Amino acid sequence: MTTKRVLYIGGTGTISAACVRRSVEAGDDVTVLNRGSARRPLPDGVREIVADVRDAVAVREATRDAEYDAVAEFLAFTPEHVQQDVDLFQGRTGQYVFISSASAYEKPPRSLPVTESTPLRNPFWQYSRDKIACEDLLVSAHRERGLPITIIRPSHTYDERMIPTIGGWTDIARMRAGKPVVIHGDGTSLWTLTHADDFAVAFTGLLANPAAVGDAFTITGSHAPTWNRIYGWLADAAGVAEPDFVHVASDTIAAFAPELGPTLIGDKAHSVTFDTAKVTALVPEFRTTITFDEGARRILAHYDAHPDAQRIDEGRDALFDRIAAFARSAG
Repeated sequence: MTTKRVLYIGGTGTISAACVRRSVEAGDDVTVLNRGSARRPLPDGVREIVADVRDAVAVREATRDAEYDAVAEFLAFTPEHVQQDVDLFQGRTGQYVFISSASAYEKPPRSLPVTESTPLRNPFWQYSRDKIACEDLLVSAHRERGLPITIIRPSHTYDERMIPTIGGWTDIARMRAGKPVVIHGDGTSLWTLTHADDFAVAFTGLLANPAAVGDAFTITGSHAPTWNRIYGWLADAAGVAEPDFVHVASDTIAAFAPELGPTLIGDKAHSVTFDTAKVTALVPEFRTTITFDEGARRILAHYDAHPDAQRIDEGRDALFDRIAAFARSAG
Protein backbone atom coordinates (compact mmCIF):
# COMPACT_ATOMS: atom_id res chain seq x y z
CA MET A 1 0.00 0.00 0.00
CA THR A 2 1.32 3.43 -0.95
CA THR A 3 2.04 5.75 1.96
CA LYS A 4 -0.19 8.83 1.93
CA ARG A 5 1.21 12.25 2.75
CA VAL A 6 -1.45 13.99 4.82
CA LEU A 7 -1.44 17.50 6.27
CA TYR A 8 -3.88 18.08 9.12
CA ILE A 9 -4.67 21.71 9.85
CA GLY A 10 -5.62 21.40 13.49
CA GLY A 11 -4.94 17.87 14.62
CA THR A 12 -5.47 18.10 18.38
CA GLY A 13 -9.22 18.74 18.64
CA THR A 14 -12.00 16.31 19.51
CA ILE A 15 -12.40 14.99 15.97
CA SER A 16 -9.04 15.72 14.38
CA ALA A 17 -6.95 14.08 17.13
CA ALA A 18 -8.76 10.79 16.56
CA CYS A 19 -8.24 11.10 12.81
CA VAL A 20 -4.53 11.80 13.24
CA ARG A 21 -4.19 8.68 15.42
CA ARG A 22 -6.02 6.59 12.83
CA SER A 23 -3.85 7.96 10.01
CA VAL A 24 -0.68 7.12 11.92
CA GLU A 25 -1.97 3.61 12.63
CA ALA A 26 -2.62 3.22 8.89
CA GLY A 27 1.02 4.08 8.15
CA ASP A 28 0.39 7.52 6.66
CA ASP A 29 3.07 10.21 6.61
CA VAL A 30 1.31 12.72 8.85
CA THR A 31 2.06 16.40 9.36
CA VAL A 32 0.06 18.59 11.74
CA LEU A 33 -0.13 22.37 11.39
CA ASN A 34 -1.41 24.45 14.30
CA ARG A 35 -0.35 27.06 16.82
CA GLY A 36 1.37 24.53 19.04
CA SER A 37 -1.04 24.80 21.99
CA ALA A 38 -1.90 21.10 21.81
CA ARG A 39 -5.25 20.23 23.37
CA ARG A 40 -4.44 16.53 23.01
CA PRO A 41 -1.01 14.89 22.63
CA LEU A 42 0.20 13.92 19.18
CA PRO A 43 1.22 10.33 18.44
CA ASP A 44 4.86 9.47 17.93
CA GLY A 45 6.03 9.96 14.38
CA VAL A 46 3.84 12.97 13.59
CA ARG A 47 5.64 15.94 12.11
CA GLU A 48 4.43 19.17 13.76
CA ILE A 49 4.53 22.58 12.09
CA VAL A 50 3.85 25.51 14.39
CA ALA A 51 2.33 28.57 12.74
CA ASP A 52 -0.66 30.87 13.07
CA VAL A 53 -3.16 29.26 10.70
CA ARG A 54 -4.75 32.66 10.09
CA ASP A 55 -1.46 34.14 8.82
CA ALA A 56 -1.13 33.15 5.16
CA VAL A 57 2.49 34.28 4.94
CA ALA A 58 3.44 32.28 8.04
CA VAL A 59 1.68 29.17 6.75
CA ARG A 60 3.33 29.44 3.34
CA GLU A 61 6.75 29.84 4.91
CA ALA A 62 6.13 26.96 7.34
CA THR A 63 4.94 24.53 4.68
CA ARG A 64 7.37 25.82 2.02
CA ASP A 65 6.59 24.10 -1.27
CA ALA A 66 5.55 20.77 0.28
CA GLU A 67 2.95 18.76 -1.61
CA TYR A 68 0.41 16.44 -0.05
CA ASP A 69 -1.91 13.69 -1.11
CA ALA A 70 -4.52 15.25 1.18
CA VAL A 71 -4.89 18.45 3.18
CA ALA A 72 -7.50 18.06 5.95
CA GLU A 73 -8.81 21.41 7.18
CA PHE A 74 -10.36 21.33 10.67
CA LEU A 75 -9.95 25.00 11.59
CA ALA A 76 -11.76 26.88 8.81
CA PHE A 77 -15.05 28.46 9.81
CA THR A 78 -15.59 31.32 7.35
CA PRO A 79 -15.17 31.81 3.58
CA GLU A 80 -12.13 33.97 4.29
CA HIS A 81 -10.42 31.05 6.02
CA VAL A 82 -11.21 28.74 3.11
CA GLN A 83 -10.12 31.24 0.46
CA GLN A 84 -6.73 31.44 2.14
CA ASP A 85 -6.43 27.68 1.88
CA VAL A 86 -7.45 27.68 -1.77
CA ASP A 87 -4.77 30.26 -2.52
CA LEU A 88 -2.15 28.33 -0.54
CA PHE A 89 -2.83 24.74 -1.59
CA GLN A 90 -4.20 24.90 -5.13
CA GLY A 91 -1.83 22.69 -7.13
CA ARG A 92 -0.12 21.36 -3.99
CA THR A 93 -2.58 18.70 -2.89
CA GLY A 94 -4.42 15.84 -4.51
CA GLN A 95 -7.38 16.45 -2.22
CA TYR A 96 -8.56 19.32 -0.02
CA VAL A 97 -10.86 17.99 2.71
CA PHE A 98 -13.08 20.55 4.41
CA ILE A 99 -14.85 19.87 7.69
CA SER A 100 -18.28 21.41 7.37
CA SER A 101 -21.19 20.57 9.70
CA ALA A 102 -24.38 18.54 9.61
CA SER A 103 -26.01 21.54 11.29
CA ALA A 104 -25.89 23.10 7.81
CA TYR A 105 -28.74 20.83 6.72
CA GLU A 106 -32.12 22.53 6.76
CA LYS A 107 -33.67 23.17 10.16
CA PRO A 108 -36.19 21.98 10.99
CA PRO A 109 -35.63 18.95 8.73
CA ARG A 110 -38.58 18.24 6.45
CA SER A 111 -37.92 14.50 6.51
CA LEU A 112 -35.68 11.92 8.13
CA PRO A 113 -33.18 10.48 7.75
CA VAL A 114 -31.10 13.39 6.50
CA THR A 115 -29.06 12.58 3.38
CA GLU A 116 -26.41 14.46 1.44
CA SER A 117 -29.15 15.72 -0.90
CA THR A 118 -31.04 17.38 1.96
CA PRO A 119 -30.97 21.16 1.31
CA LEU A 120 -28.46 23.28 3.18
CA ARG A 121 -30.33 25.99 5.06
CA ASN A 122 -30.15 27.04 8.70
CA PRO A 123 -31.74 30.43 9.40
CA PHE A 124 -31.08 30.11 13.15
CA TRP A 125 -27.32 29.65 13.51
CA GLN A 126 -24.64 31.85 11.98
CA TYR A 127 -22.00 29.14 12.45
CA SER A 128 -23.99 26.88 10.13
CA ARG A 129 -24.56 29.62 7.56
CA ASP A 130 -20.82 30.32 7.51
CA LYS A 131 -20.12 26.64 6.88
CA ILE A 132 -22.61 26.71 3.98
CA ALA A 133 -20.83 29.75 2.54
CA CYS A 134 -17.51 27.89 2.81
CA GLU A 135 -19.00 24.96 0.93
CA ASP A 136 -20.32 27.27 -1.79
CA LEU A 137 -16.86 28.77 -2.26
CA LEU A 138 -15.26 25.33 -2.52
CA VAL A 139 -17.82 24.00 -4.98
CA SER A 140 -17.12 27.01 -7.20
CA ALA A 141 -13.37 26.46 -6.91
CA HIS A 142 -13.85 22.82 -7.88
CA ARG A 143 -16.01 23.65 -10.90
CA GLU A 144 -14.05 26.63 -12.13
CA ARG A 145 -10.46 25.85 -11.13
CA GLY A 146 -10.41 22.10 -10.64
CA LEU A 147 -9.64 22.23 -6.91
CA PRO A 148 -9.96 18.57 -5.77
CA ILE A 149 -12.34 19.03 -2.85
CA THR A 150 -14.10 16.67 -0.47
CA ILE A 151 -16.66 18.08 1.97
CA ILE A 152 -17.33 16.29 5.26
CA ARG A 153 -20.41 16.97 7.39
CA PRO A 154 -20.09 15.59 10.93
CA SER A 155 -22.86 15.93 13.48
CA HIS A 156 -22.33 15.72 17.25
CA THR A 157 -18.96 13.99 17.60
CA TYR A 158 -17.42 13.49 21.03
CA ASP A 159 -14.62 11.81 22.93
CA GLU A 160 -13.87 11.27 26.62
CA ARG A 161 -13.19 14.98 27.14
CA MET A 162 -16.39 16.29 25.55
CA ILE A 163 -19.68 16.17 27.47
CA PRO A 164 -22.51 16.62 24.93
CA THR A 165 -24.96 18.55 27.11
CA ILE A 166 -25.62 22.27 27.28
CA GLY A 167 -23.93 22.51 30.68
CA GLY A 168 -20.96 20.19 30.20
CA TRP A 169 -19.25 19.37 33.50
CA THR A 170 -21.58 21.81 35.26
CA ASP A 171 -24.43 19.40 34.51
CA ILE A 172 -22.51 16.50 36.05
CA ALA A 173 -21.66 18.54 39.15
CA ARG A 174 -25.32 19.52 39.51
CA MET A 175 -26.42 15.88 39.22
CA ARG A 176 -24.02 14.85 41.95
CA ALA A 177 -25.09 17.76 44.16
CA GLY A 178 -28.77 16.85 43.80
CA LYS A 179 -29.54 20.09 41.98
CA PRO A 180 -32.01 20.27 39.08
CA VAL A 181 -30.50 19.60 35.66
CA VAL A 182 -32.17 21.33 32.71
CA ILE A 183 -32.97 19.24 29.63
CA HIS A 184 -34.24 21.08 26.57
CA GLY A 185 -37.71 20.17 25.31
CA ASP A 186 -39.40 17.07 26.66
CA GLY A 187 -36.25 14.99 26.23
CA THR A 188 -37.79 12.61 23.71
CA SER A 189 -36.23 13.97 20.52
CA LEU A 190 -33.62 11.74 18.90
CA TRP A 191 -30.03 12.89 18.73
CA THR A 192 -27.22 11.25 16.78
CA LEU A 193 -24.00 10.94 18.77
CA THR A 194 -20.81 9.68 17.15
CA HIS A 195 -17.63 8.78 18.98
CA ALA A 196 -14.55 10.37 17.43
CA ASP A 197 -12.83 6.99 17.08
CA ASP A 198 -15.70 5.73 14.92
CA PHE A 199 -15.73 8.95 12.89
CA ALA A 200 -12.01 8.57 12.21
CA VAL A 201 -12.55 5.23 10.47
CA ALA A 202 -14.76 6.82 7.82
CA PHE A 203 -12.71 10.00 7.54
CA THR A 204 -9.36 8.35 6.97
CA GLY A 205 -10.97 5.95 4.52
CA LEU A 206 -11.84 8.94 2.34
CA LEU A 207 -8.35 10.48 2.42
CA ALA A 208 -6.63 10.39 -0.96
CA ASN A 209 -9.55 8.33 -2.23
CA PRO A 210 -10.23 9.37 -5.84
CA ALA A 211 -13.88 8.37 -5.53
CA ALA A 212 -14.36 10.96 -2.78
CA VAL A 213 -13.09 13.94 -4.78
CA GLY A 214 -15.70 16.45 -5.86
CA ASP A 215 -18.28 15.12 -3.43
CA ALA A 216 -19.78 15.65 0.02
CA PHE A 217 -20.28 13.05 2.74
CA THR A 218 -22.16 12.93 6.01
CA ILE A 219 -20.13 11.11 8.65
CA THR A 220 -22.18 10.13 11.68
CA GLY A 221 -22.90 6.90 13.41
CA SER A 222 -26.24 5.11 13.49
CA HIS A 223 -26.70 5.63 17.23
CA ALA A 224 -29.52 8.11 17.96
CA PRO A 225 -30.76 7.92 21.57
CA THR A 226 -33.22 10.38 23.10
CA TRP A 227 -31.89 13.27 25.14
CA ASN A 228 -33.49 11.72 28.22
CA ARG A 229 -31.43 8.59 27.60
CA ILE A 230 -28.27 10.64 27.03
CA TYR A 231 -28.64 12.50 30.33
CA GLY A 232 -29.67 9.29 32.05
CA TRP A 233 -26.55 7.45 30.92
CA LEU A 234 -24.42 10.33 32.18
CA ALA A 235 -26.20 10.16 35.54
CA ASP A 236 -25.63 6.41 35.72
CA ALA A 237 -21.95 6.85 34.93
CA ALA A 238 -21.73 9.60 37.55
CA GLY A 239 -23.24 7.29 40.17
CA VAL A 240 -26.44 9.32 40.54
CA ALA A 241 -29.37 6.97 41.02
CA GLU A 242 -32.18 9.55 41.02
CA PRO A 243 -31.16 12.67 39.09
CA ASP A 244 -33.45 15.68 39.25
CA PHE A 245 -34.22 16.42 35.60
CA VAL A 246 -36.29 19.46 34.61
CA HIS A 247 -37.63 19.71 31.06
CA VAL A 248 -37.78 23.21 29.62
CA ALA A 249 -38.79 24.36 26.14
CA SER A 250 -35.82 25.35 23.98
CA ASP A 251 -37.45 28.73 23.29
CA THR A 252 -37.64 29.37 27.03
CA ILE A 253 -34.00 28.45 27.55
CA ALA A 254 -33.07 30.77 24.67
CA ALA A 255 -35.07 33.59 26.28
CA PHE A 256 -33.03 33.22 29.46
CA ALA A 257 -29.74 32.66 27.62
CA PRO A 258 -29.74 34.03 24.05
CA GLU A 259 -26.29 32.55 23.42
CA LEU A 260 -27.81 29.07 23.68
CA GLY A 261 -30.60 29.82 21.21
CA PRO A 262 -28.76 29.13 17.94
CA THR A 263 -27.33 25.77 18.98
CA LEU A 264 -30.67 24.63 20.41
CA ILE A 265 -33.24 26.02 17.99
CA GLY A 266 -30.83 25.72 15.07
CA ASP A 267 -29.79 22.16 15.87
CA LYS A 268 -30.37 20.20 19.09
CA ALA A 269 -34.08 20.88 19.48
CA HIS A 270 -34.90 18.74 16.46
CA SER A 271 -34.85 14.97 16.10
CA VAL A 272 -32.07 14.24 13.64
CA THR A 273 -30.99 10.93 12.14
CA PHE A 274 -28.77 10.41 9.13
CA ASP A 275 -28.40 8.06 6.19
CA THR A 276 -24.70 7.22 5.89
CA ALA A 277 -24.96 4.81 2.95
CA LYS A 278 -22.88 7.13 0.79
CA VAL A 279 -19.80 7.01 2.99
CA THR A 280 -20.15 3.33 3.86
CA ALA A 281 -20.18 2.54 0.14
CA LEU A 282 -16.61 3.84 0.00
CA VAL A 283 -15.56 2.83 3.51
CA PRO A 284 -17.47 -0.38 4.25
CA GLU A 285 -15.68 -0.96 7.57
CA PHE A 286 -17.25 2.21 9.02
CA ARG A 287 -19.96 1.57 11.63
CA THR A 288 -20.96 2.50 15.15
CA THR A 289 -18.87 0.53 17.64
CA ILE A 290 -19.14 2.87 20.65
CA THR A 291 -22.65 3.73 21.81
CA PHE A 292 -23.20 6.48 24.35
CA ASP A 293 -23.83 4.24 27.34
CA GLU A 294 -20.17 3.25 26.94
CA GLY A 295 -19.23 6.78 25.89
CA ALA A 296 -20.69 8.20 29.10
CA ARG A 297 -18.67 5.76 31.20
CA ARG A 298 -15.49 6.81 29.39
CA ILE A 299 -16.30 10.48 29.91
CA LEU A 300 -16.84 10.10 33.66
CA ALA A 301 -13.77 7.90 34.02
CA HIS A 302 -11.69 10.62 32.36
CA TYR A 303 -13.06 13.48 34.44
CA ASP A 304 -12.90 11.57 37.70
CA ALA A 305 -9.25 10.80 36.94
CA HIS A 306 -8.56 14.49 36.14
CA PRO A 307 -10.02 16.69 38.89
CA ASP A 308 -8.41 19.74 37.31
CA ALA A 309 -10.79 19.32 34.34
CA GLN A 310 -13.86 19.45 36.60
CA ARG A 311 -14.54 23.12 36.05
CA ILE A 312 -17.95 24.46 36.99
CA ASP A 313 -19.23 27.44 34.99
CA GLU A 314 -20.59 29.59 37.81
CA GLY A 315 -22.61 31.76 35.44
CA ARG A 316 -24.28 28.80 33.80
CA ASP A 317 -24.79 27.13 37.18
CA ALA A 318 -26.75 30.16 38.37
CA LEU A 319 -28.58 30.30 35.04
CA PHE A 320 -29.81 26.72 35.44
CA ASP A 321 -31.07 27.55 38.95
CA ARG A 322 -33.13 30.42 37.51
CA ILE A 323 -34.46 28.40 34.58
CA ALA A 324 -35.41 25.43 36.78
CA ALA A 325 -37.15 27.68 39.30
CA PHE A 326 -39.09 29.41 36.53
CA ALA A 327 -40.11 26.12 34.91
CA ARG A 328 -41.37 24.67 38.18
CA SER A 329 -43.24 27.79 39.17
CA ALA A 330 -44.87 27.92 35.73
CA GLY A 331 -45.72 24.22 35.71
